[in-house]
Amino acid sequence: MRFLLFIFVAILSLQAKGLDVKPVDNELYKKECATCHFGYQPGLMPTQSWEFIMKNLADHYGTDASIDDETNKSILSYLLANASQNAMNYKRSAKITKSLENGVLYQSITEIPYHIKKHKKIEKWMITQKEVKTLSNCTACHKKADLGIYSKKTIDIPNYGAWRD
Repeated sequence: MRFLLFIFVAILSLQAKGLDVKPVDNELYKKECATCHFGYQPGLMPTQSWEFIMKNLADHYGTDASIDDETNKSILSYLLANASQNAMNYKRSAKITKSLENGVLYQSITEIPYHIKKHKKIEKWMITQKEVKTLSNCTACHKKADLGIYSKKTIDIPNYGAWRD
């Protein structure tokens, strides 16, 4: 029995290898959230951030994204179960979690210290150009973001090309 458990854990670890964050695998989340914007993987933020976002959907970054209570609870459960500190077997989720300061409520992915550090060398024009607009537009540059892959090899900045730092 222990051998089977070991094999199962090994298979899960292999699945996570190569992925920076666990890809979105919840159909309700995709339907309710990812139809309006990129479906950010839960592993990109900690539980406290997801709780804040889901409690404030009436003013979701300037838009009313309210949903019924049952749907909210279901999506929140998914987000919390897969938040960064609960997805430490994924490289970026672990690094995100380690970068967090105690007692700080991060209200967006762009406030996360790890995220800020990784984008520090990006010139302002690369971000503000019409094809990108904001750092929250992950898919503008990270061509495999939807798969949970954010490695340098997959970065292609519009009007600049492959990222070289």
